[in-house]
Order: sequence, then C-alpha cells, then structure tokens
Amino acid sequence: MDHHTTPFYQRLSLVLISLTILTLGMFYGKGIILPILFAILLAMLLLPITNFFARKKFPKPLSIIVPLLFSIVTIGAVIYFLSTQVLNFLDDAPALRERVTEVVASFQKWLTSSLNISVPKQNQYFKDTVENIKGEAPKIVGVTFVSITEMISYLVLLPIYTFLILYYRSTIKVFFIRVFKNGDEDQVHEILSKSGTIAQQYITGLLIETTIVFTLNTIGFLILGIKYAIFLALLAALLNIIPYVGMLVANLMCMGVTLITSENIRDVLWVGIILAAVQFIDNNFGMPMIVGNKVRINALVTIVGVLVGGALCGIPGMFLAIPGLAVLKVIFDNVSGLQPWGLLLGDEVENSPSKPPRISLPRLKRKTKTLKV
Repeated sequence: MDHHTTPFYQRLSLVLISLTILTLGMFYGKGIILPILFAILLAMLLLPITNFFARKKFPKPLSIIVPLLFSIVTIGAVIYFLSTQVLNFLDDAPALRERVTEVVASFQKWLTSSLNISVPKQNQYFKDTVENIKGEAPKIVGVTFVSITEMISYLVLLPIYTFLILYYRSTIKVFFIRVFKNGDEDQVHEILSKSGTIAQQYITGLLIETTIVFTLNTIGFLILGIKYAIFLALLAALLNIIPYVGMLVANLMCMGVTLITSENIRDVLWVGIILAAVQFIDNNFGMPMIVGNKVRINALVTIVGVLVGGALCGIPGMFLAIPGLAVLKVIFDNVSGLQPWGLLLGDEVENSPSKPPRISLPRLKRKTKTLKV
C-alpha cells in the first residue's frame, strides 16, 4: 500500500497501535524479553571478537565461547567486588548505627530550631512511617524475591541466549530480509547493519565512558580521603549508565553515605562537587567524543524514554531505553512515511517549517478612459 495514497489518520493509527502493542509486550513479557534484549546487546559487543577468531580459522562454537567466557568472568568480577564492598559496609553496621543516631539527633535539633517542630512530634512521624513500612513488608519481601529470581534467570539465560544469537546470527539476518521481501531488501539490510553498528558502538563507548568516570571518581574520593572511596566511585560510575536519573541517585547515595561515615560535614559537599565536576566532563567531553554522533537522541525524548523504561521494566528498562530509542530512530529514518517520527526522536534542530510557495496573482490591467476635448 502506497503511503502517499493512504489517509493520514490510518497511518497514524497503525503507528500508535504498533507502539502500544510493543509497550504492552514489554510490560507483560519483560521476564522473557529483557534477557533476550541484553543478550542481543552482549552479542553485538562480542561480534567483532567472534569474527576475528572466525577469520583465524577457529571452529565456530569456540570462536563464540572464548569471548563469551571472558565477558562472563569480567561481569562476575565486578559483581564479586560490589558484593565484598557491601559486606564490608554491613560489617561496620554497629558503628554506622551510632553515627546515624548522632546525625538524626542533629537533624532533629535543626528542625526544632528552624521549623518549630518538637522532637516528640518528629518521633511520632517517624513511628508512623515505620508502621507503614511494616504494613508494606510482605510486598517488599515479594518484590525482593522476584528481583533475586530475575537476577538468577539473567545469570543463567544470558550466556545461553548470547551464544545462540551469535551462532544463528546469519539465519536471523536472512529471516528478517525474507520477512520484508515485499519491500526493498537492500533497505532492510541497511537497517539491520545500522542498528547493529549503533548498538555495538553505544555499548563499547559506554564501557569506556564508565571506566573513565570510575577512574575520575576514584581519584577524587581518594584525594578527599573518605571511607569506601572505591566502592562509592564504582557505584556512581555504574549508576551514571542510566542517563540523567542515575547521576542524581548516585549523588544522593554517595553524599548520604559520606554524611554517615565522615565526621567533617565539608566532605559531603566535596563529594557533591567531585561528582558534579566529573559529570560535567563526562557530558561535555566524554559522551560526545567516545560514544560519538551515532546515538543522536534529544534530551526530552531521552528523559521520557528512561522514565517510561523504568515504569515498564524497572532498572533494566532504564538501561535499555537509549539503545532501544536509537534503533527505533534508525528504523524511522529509513522507512518511508516514518521519517517525521525519526525527526521527533533526533536532536537535529529544525529552524522553521518551509514557507509555503508564494502565489502570484495576475495583475489586473487598469483601464484608463481618455477624455476627448
């Protein structure tokens, strides 16, 4: 069906229905879809190494297993480091509890002097909050159990999915080309190639960027001399992966932990300054130079996409929002009739809509009467 002859409302309805089905599928099938999407990203990241081993005449299964094992070991090392740091943090729980009591007492004094809220009223508010949390405890336990179950399923299914996607990548590519056989096969091939390139460059750039942010945070925190410097630096770097929202959460968590563990209130301010400086360097130099101009999504769509991804699929959805939007933009830019949607996602600034052609009206000949004398 030619999109030029199709009414606008029909084309708009089809696009909105497709997006609605995609959204509902992500919400209700996230337990199945999310591990596959992460496996696709990991497969795109490992594809150059797999192709390198294939050119060296390695057997196809071995050329996939070697880089996959290396990636699993790397991810396991990061998880192990985070786990040990969390355990060290919990070992200091008694001392931290005393420090929390001191901080709460100081905060209560400040509330009393500044807002005239008495300490008994504050304690009553705190007691009511605790009671509400106790009432929500079964739900919290259930959500925690589901999260642990999902994490285990990720650890088990992610390597299997990644191996199978890399092993059958040629078959998958031919499938998409034949599904859209009625269209332009070269166009389908181009969309698949661009989508894979964007996902690969985004993940590679993100890993390099995370390493740089972690290094800068570590240097700043070690110079400052705060406790759990490396742990907080890694936590802030990992949260920085989530655009906009992640760095805000990282600031609150790092400053909160520093407030509890440090005797000097200035350390809290310096932690915020260090994180803000690293974020400034990352936004203005790191992201444009490392990730490049391939993922060109405007800030408004990025924020909305991250929030929608978080609402649908939690933290994994927030992480997948940017590469998902980038792939959608590639599809919109290359499919006839969907270019305006690609323009909406991009960060290219359009000055003004083209002015309508000027219509020149024929001039009326003025009839002049000649007076005879």
